Amino acid sequence: MITVAAPNLMSRPYRGLSVQEVGFALTERALMSWITGRRVYRRTEFILARNGNRGALIHVAPRAGADLFGLVREAGVLAGPDELVMLDSPETDVGNATALAEVAGRHRRPGTLVYAVTGRYRHVNFIWQPQPVTVLVDEVVPPHPAKLADMARQALAFDEDLPPVRLVERLISIPQLTRSAPARRCLLPCQGAGGTATGRSDLEFLDRGPAYRPDWTLVGCQRSEQIFEQLYGHKPESVSFCPELSGTAFPRGIRRLTKCCLIERGIRTAGAVAVVPWGAKLDEVRMALAHVVSSQEDGGG
Repeated sequence: MITVAAPNLMSRPYRGLSVQEVGFALTERALMSWITGRRVYRRTEFILARNGNRGALIHVAPRAGADLFGLVREAGVLAGPDELVMLDSPETDVGNATALAEVAGRHRRPGTLVYAVTGRYRHVNFIWQPQPVTVLVDEVVPPHPAKLADMARQALAFDEDLPPVRLVERLISIPQLTRSAPARRCLLPCQGAGGTATGRSDLEFLDRGPAYRPDWTLVGCQRSEQIFEQLYGHKPESVSFCPELSGTAFPRGIRRLTKCCLIERGIRTAGAVAVVPWGAKLDEVRMALAHVVSSQEDGGG
């Protein structure tokens, strides 16, 4: 049964799309006459019919049986040449939905339903009405680039199961927090949190175990507060940079990826929010993204 395509439809895997050069005008009548009864490979689900720089996309219904080739008995034209744009993007991984959506976004044209992309290794795929899912990434800086956002981009670059995703970084600046702390002398969890300001005389670092000073303000997370209490015997004056808690200012329904120092391994989820460990593995970030984009629940805090 041929159905109406949904946004972000693409061939998964891309080899389910067959590219065929034709010598006739790409009208629906001509396309249906050409494809009906044609023998096609059993894995073929879509056909991109090309005539010069114009193309049309056809959906072919699955065929039963064990033969390598079968006759097309049902098909539908999803997009004609006025609704399809063909793009050449040699660096694009056409098995990756985010990569396809990014290329389509750079060449968006009114009235276009399908963007057919010839990408890396001359492989071809398409994306139908790309509508990337927006995911907010709550993270602290330094270091630069923001590590969690950078890992999310890496995960999106190799994953072939996720829909297209648009990452929006919301960065918490540690230097800005130190400048606004009640006491001028600040204690940071580690040297990495200080960025290029490690030479400042008003900054010290908890991981060095410095001698206690009563005028400290700890700029850190819950774990660094726990470490401080273990080292010095009392709770610190502190300013939190917890990226998980920073999202409470956002309305419910926002899809969020963030991290927490109290998680050792794995991920924690609540609605459309996924939280990874501070030292997350790339696969944990990928799993978190998969949860966030598939969740039907509200996010936010």
